[in-house]
Amino acid sequence: MKFLVTGATGFVGGAIARKLLSSGHSVRTLVRPQSRARAETGLAVDTVAGDVTDRASVRHAVAGVDGVFHAAAIYSYWSRDASETYRTNVDGTELVFKEAKAAGVPRVVLTSTVATLKWPGKNILADESAVASLEDLPGHYKRSKLMAEQAALALNGHGFEVVVTNPTAPFGPGDARPTPTGRIVLEFLNRRFPGYVDTALNACDVDDVAEGHLQAFSRGRAGERYILGSENLTLRDIYDRLAEITGLRRRPVRVPFALAFAAGMLDTLVESKMLRREPFIPLEGLRVAKHPMLVDCTKAVVELGLPRRQAAAALKRSVDWFVRHGYTNTQVFSTNPRENEDEASVSS
Repeated sequence: MKFLVTGATGFVGGAIARKLLSSGHSVRTLVRPQSRARAETGLAVDTVAGDVTDRASVRHAVAGVDGVFHAAAIYSYWSRDASETYRTNVDGTELVFKEAKAAGVPRVVLTSTVATLKWPGKNILADESAVASLEDLPGHYKRSKLMAEQAALALNGHGFEVVVTNPTAPFGPGDARPTPTGRIVLEFLNRRFPGYVDTALNACDVDDVAEGHLQAFSRGRAGERYILGSENLTLRDIYDRLAEITGLRRRPVRVPFALAFAAGMLDTLVESKMLRREPFIPLEGLRVAKHPMLVDCTKAVVELGLPRRQAAAALKRSVDWFVRHGYTNTQVFSTNPRENEDEASVSS
């Protein structure tokens, strides 16, 4: 089959493209001209130059494909212009899916995020039924992704099937930007995290997320959401695993949320307002961390056969990739990416 993958220069989109190619499918990518060279490196794909907000290039990209994986999005808890986040994440999603539907593409998969779920309360696991309202969500990234889900699912039906995936916090190879989750690993390696807030997240492997997308296309029920994740861990748990993997014993110190928020406000004032660059402690990210999103992935495991490597394996693969690609000069224990292929899966 031939698939269009948007966002193929990104972390999850790139993993989806590689998984499709390794499964014997052909792949077309829609890539902004400034990212085209990076998209073509190492991927035998048909590349269309364009943008998800440009109708002509989108129409060209969806022509003649059997399905679409829409992973293009601005994934950041800070932006100079919030309108750009909504234009890409919401308007871009609606345009891609409307053009796909008009072109006769029968089925599409939207890469959303677990961040669109409503926090159910302390120590309660959220599942796909815990859909948030816009009023529940702090910040532009979360709101834009929920609006994108709503726009996509509104198009489901009449011969056009939409499946939504909600990845949790993926780690692993290929996080070139890096994403906010990749920064957890990279800042630990570079020892730039003096402190952390008491929060938790669900950690998973990016290649398991990619496989979950392929299974969502072939096995997912139209109009449904599927949480793609693995292990619920506190941030302290993640730092402990990173210490075991790397041999770096200096751990960040837990700080009260109020103190972290005050530091974030100062950081935002200096970095964002005065220097016009991304703050090290984005306030939107802190607001997200205030309500830990612990999830139940049973639906994706049962209906899609979602693979779930242990978080330690995903973190090790992430460390190895950052080290091998020169993101850090810190000396760590040697890691062998082949070792991770045999890591145990999380029990269902």
